[in-house]
Amino acid sequence: MRLHRLRVTAFGPFGSPQEVDFDALSTAGLFLLHGATGAGKTSVLDAVCYALYGAVPGARQSPGATLRSDHAAPDAVTEVLLELTVGGRRLEITRRPQQNRPKKRGTGFTTDKAQTWLREYDAEDGWQALSRSHQEVGEEIGQLIGMSREQFCQVVLLPQGDFAKFLRSDAEARGKLLGRLFDTGRFAAVEERLAELRRAAEQQVRGGDERLLALAQRMAQAAGDSADAREWPLPDSRPGEPGLAEAVLAWAAVARAGARERLAVAESALAAAESREAAARTALDDERRLAELQRGHADARRRADELAAAAPRRDAVRERLDRARKADLVAPALALWEQAEREHQGAGRAREHSRAQLPPDLAEAGAEQLAALERKMREDLGALDAARRAERRSAEISAELAGLDRQAKADEELLLETGTWLAAWDATRLRHQERVETAHLAAARAEQLAGQLDPARRRLAAARDRDALEGRLSAAETQQSAARERANAAHEHWLDLREERLRGIAAELAAGLRDGEACAVCGSAEHPAPARVGAGQVDRRTEEAAQEAYRAADAARADAERALASVREQYAARRAEAGGAALAELADEVRQLDAEYGEVRTLAAGLHAAREAFESAEREHDRRRAEQQQATNRVSARTARRELLDREQGALEEELAQARGEAGSVAEQAALLEHRAGLLAAAAADVREVEATAQRLKDADGRLSEAAFRAGFDTPRAAAAAFLDEWQQSELQHRLDDWQREEAAVADRLAEPAAVAAAARPPARTEQAEAAHARVARALREAASALAAARARCDELATLGRRAAEETRRMGPLRIEYDRVARLAGLTAGTSADNERKMRLESYVLAARLEQVAAAASARLGRMSGGRYTLVHSDAKGGRGRSGLGLHVVDAWTGRERDTATLSGGETFFASLALALGLADVVTDEAGGVRLDTLFIDEGFGSLDDQALDEVLDVLDSLRERERSVGIVSHVGDLRRRIPTQLEIVKGRDGSQVRHRNAGAG
Repeated sequence: MRLHRLRVTAFGPFGSPQEVDFDALSTAGLFLLHGATGAGKTSVLDAVCYALYGAVPGARQSPGATLRSDHAAPDAVTEVLLELTVGGRRLEITRRPQQNRPKKRGTGFTTDKAQTWLREYDAEDGWQALSRSHQEVGEEIGQLIGMSREQFCQVVLLPQGDFAKFLRSDAEARGKLLGRLFDTGRFAAVEERLAELRRAAEQQVRGGDERLLALAQRMAQAAGDSADAREWPLPDSRPGEPGLAEAVLAWAAVARAGARERLAVAESALAAAESREAAARTALDDERRLAELQRGHADARRRADELAAAAPRRDAVRERLDRARKADLVAPALALWEQAEREHQGAGRAREHSRAQLPPDLAEAGAEQLAALERKMREDLGALDAARRAERRSAEISAELAGLDRQAKADEELLLETGTWLAAWDATRLRHQERVETAHLAAARAEQLAGQLDPARRRLAAARDRDALEGRLSAAETQQSAARERANAAHEHWLDLREERLRGIAAELAAGLRDGEACAVCGSAEHPAPARVGAGQVDRRTEEAAQEAYRAADAARADAERALASVREQYAARRAEAGGAALAELADEVRQLDAEYGEVRTLAAGLHAAREAFESAEREHDRRRAEQQQATNRVSARTARRELLDREQGALEEELAQARGEAGSVAEQAALLEHRAGLLAAAAADVREVEATAQRLKDADGRLSEAAFRAGFDTPRAAAAAFLDEWQQSELQHRLDDWQREEAAVADRLAEPAAVAAAARPPARTEQAEAAHARVARALREAASALAAARARCDELATLGRRAAEETRRMGPLRIEYDRVARLAGLTAGTSADNERKMRLESYVLAARLEQVAAAASARLGRMSGGRYTLVHSDAKGGRGRSGLGLHVVDAWTGRERDTATLSGGETFFASLALALGLADVVTDEAGGVRLDTLFIDEGFGSLDDQALDEVLDVLDSLRERERSVGIVSHVGDLRRRIPTQLEIVKGRDGSQVRHRNAGAG
C-alpha cells in the first residue's frame, strides 16, 4: 500500500483546504513530519485513518468529539480525500462526516448525512466511480488492506510510545494488545465454546443423576418399611459423584427380591381365606333358602284370607259389566239422536246470527219472503253497469288531465332552462374561440422553443465534457511531467554510467588481453602493466541496461505526450462548442427552456380538444333552439285538448250523480246492494235449515225410546247411564281375570310339599349365618388387598428398576462425552494437570505470534544497538501461575538475559522501535501479505544521543531497500538537519497550514 496524495478541508485544525503530496515526500525514502505543539501533526495521520476506515484512531474517537475544524467558514464542507495504490489498484477515497451547514433558505442550520465516494483510475478511461455506499466502500478497502482499524493504526501509524509501555507491561496487558492485532478472538471463542460444552454436559450428567436418585426415592417409597429396607438403606451419593448409578441399581435389585418374597406369603394367605369364605357362604345360602320358603308359605296364607274378604266387590264388578254389555244394544240409536240434537242446535245459532244482521221489520220473516227480497235487489244491481262504464271514463279523463299538467310543468322548466342557456350563448362562443386561438399561438411558440432547445442541450453536454476533461487534462499533464522527469533522469543516469565506463575502459580492454596476442589499441604482444578493474567499475551490460531503461522511459514520455495532446484536442473542441458560459448558466438556460417548452407544449396539445369543445357547444346550441320551438308547439296543443276533456267530463259527472245516490261512487253503491242481497240469501237458507233439523231430531227420539225398551231399560236415560266404552269394559274383565288367577296361584302355593315342610320347621337363623360370612369375607378382602399391594409393589419396583437401568444406559454416552469435553476444556483453559505451563489456548497462540515478533524485531535491534541486544520470547510463569507472554532482552556484552523493563531510556527506544517495525512485518504477513510502502513513526527520538540517532536513522533508511517510505513524527530539532525532506505543520489564527520542504529548499 502506497499513499500518493491527501487533501483535507475544514478538518481538525485545518480551516482551509490543505494538500499533502506523499509522492514528493516518498522520493527521499525518509521524511520528517514536524511542527509546533497543537499544530496538527497527528491530525494528518487521523485524516489518513479516517479516509480509509471512516473513523480516527480509537484513542481520539472520544464521545461527542467532532472532526470539523473550528476555523472553517460556515459554508465550508468538511472533507478528506486520499489517493493511494493498494493491491495493484490506484484508488481515490473521499469522505464527508455528518455535519451542520447553513440552510439555503431562511436562517439556522441543517444536518447533512455522512457521505463516501470511491473511485478507481483506469489508464484508458481515467477515474471511474465505483461506489457511494459506506458499507461497500468499507468492505472493499478492508479486503484490499486486509487489516482492521486497530491493526492499521499499530502497523502503519506506529505509536512508538505505546510499544515502550508494551515492553514494561505484564503478560495480561501484552495479551490484550496482541489479541487485538492478531485477531485471536476465535481461539478465545474455542475456549468459551469448550467451557460451554463442559457446563452443558455437566448439567446433563447431573440431571441424569438427579432423575436416577428420584427413581430411587420412588422405589424406596414403593418398597415401604420392611426388614430388608432397614437392613439395606438407600445410597446417600450426590448427583455427579462416581459410582452413583451402580449403587442405585444394586439397591434396586435387593428391593425387588424382598418384594417377591412378600408376594409369595400374601398368595398363601389368600388361598386359606378363600377356603374359609366358601364354607361360610354355603351355610348362609342354606339358611336363606329356609327363610324364603317360610316367608312364602306365610304370604300365601295371608293372601287367601284377603281374597275371601273381597268376594262382594268381585260380584259387583261382574254385575256392572253385564249391564254395560246390554247398553251396547242401545248405542246406535243413542248416537243418531245425539247427532240430530247437535245439528238442530247449530242451525238455531246460525239463524239467530243472520237475524241480527237484518232490519227489525224482517226479523220474523219467512224463507219465501226473504228470497223474494233478494231477487229484487239483484235486479237493481244489474241496472248499475252503465254507470260503472261512465265512472271509469271519468277517471281516465282525470288521469289524462293530470298527465297534461305534468307535461306543462316539464315544458315550462325546459323553456326556462333553455332560455337561460341561450341568453349566455354569445359569451360561451367567445370563450371557446379564445381557447382555440390560445392553443394555435402555443403551437407556434413550441416550434420556436424546440429550435432553441436542441442547441442549448448540445452546449450543456459539451460544457459537462469540458469540465470533466479539465480533470483529465490536469492528470495527463501531471503524468506527462512525471514521465518527462523519469525520462530525463534515466537519460542522465545512462550518460553518467557511460562516462564512468569510458573512464574505466582501459581496465575493460585489459580484461580481454591474452599473453602473446596483440593489443587492440597499441598492437603490442606484451602487456607489462595492464589496467586493473577498480571498485564500482561499470561494465558494458550495465551501460546497455541503463540505455534500455532510458529508451523505455523515453517511449513512456512520448506516450504521455500523445495522450496529453489527445486530451487537449478533445478539451479544445468541447470548449469551443460550449463557449465561455459556465456549466451552471447553461444548465439554468436549458432548465428554463425545458420548463417553458413543457408549458407551451401542454397548451398546444389542447388544440384538438378546444376545437371539439367549440363544435360540441355549437351542436348544443342548435339542439336547445329546436327543443325550445317544440316545447312552444306542445303548449298550444295541450290547451285545445284540455278544453275538450273538460266538456266530456262535465257530462259524465251529471249522469253519475243520479246513479250513485247517497253513496260516494257507483262501485260503492253496487257493493252495498251486493252485500244486502247476500244477507237476505243467507237468512233464507238458515230458516230452511232450522225447519229440517227439527224434523230429524223428532224422528231420532222415537227410535231411541223403542231400542231402550227392547234392551230391558225403563228409559233411554237409564240406558245411557249404564253405557261403558270398550276400554272400560276391558278393564273390568281384566280385574275379574286377575282375581281368578290369584285364587288359583294361592291354592297351588299352599299345597307345595317343600313349603308345608318348611312351615313345620323352627324359624331360620339368617342373621347369625350372615355375621359369620361377613367375618370370613372381610378376612378374604384383607388378604386380597395385601396380595394386590404386594403385586403392585413388585410391578412398580420392576418398572422403576427398568427405568433406572434405561436411564443408566442412556447416560453412558453422555458421561463419556462429559469426560472428554471436560478434559479438553481444562486443557484449553490451562487448568488441567496435562497443561504443564498452565497456558490458555489463546495465550499459546499469542505466544507463538510474540515469538515471531521478537525474531523480526531482533534483526533491527541488533543493528541499532551495534549488535549488543536481541529480543527473545520467554515461557516463564507470570502472575497467577500462568506463562507464555514473557519478553526478555539478551545482552551480548554480558551474555545474560534480563527483563525488558531494565532497559534505559535510549535502549527502550531502540527496543520499542524495533518491536514496532517487527510487529508491522508480522501483522502484515498475518493480514495476507499486503505490501506496506508508507509507514509513520511517532515520537521517542529525543532520548537518543547523536551516535544512537545515526544508527536508528540508518535502520529506518534501510527500509528503502524494500521500497518503503518512512515518515517520522517528532519535535527533535536535530532531525530537521539530518532529514532534508520535511512536511511542516504551521499553526495560525485561521487554522494550520501544510508546507513541503525538500533537499536544497530554502
